[in-house]
Amino acid sequence: MNFRAKKHRFAAEMGASSMSDIMFFLMLFFLIISTLVNPSVIKLMLPKAKSTQTLSKQQFTVDISAEKRFFLNNKEIEFTELEANLKTLITGSAEATVVLRVDNSLSIQDLVDVLEIGNRLKVKMVLATKQTSKE
Repeated sequence: MNFRAKKHRFAAEMGASSMSDIMFFLMLFFLIISTLVNPSVIKLMLPKAKSTQTLSKQQFTVDISAEKRFFLNNKEIEFTELEANLKTLITGSAEATVVLRVDNSLSIQDLVDVLEIGNRLKVKMVLATKQTSKE
């Protein structure tokens, strides 16, 4: 006679298969939301400093159409007035940036003429481009 009682050990188990689906959807949700908030942000790990200073950067746009019409912050001006108007705009800001939006049918000389103005005024100029489509 076998009087030994069988010991039934119960182990607690948790189904983890649905947990991975939930985590995937949460990750996807946060990735989509984070790109909608700031689509053109590059995340960097910046070095630490004991003292910090906040600079207010101001952006101005210079648009040049295919007909060589110049616009400063969406206001049409003549090329001869561009340097004077740009100088008055950047005098109040500590670190001004000028975004150049130039039509691709214009010559390089038109772009260089505007870049020379920025060089004389010692202002940072950035050329805006359009992202090419993937085919």
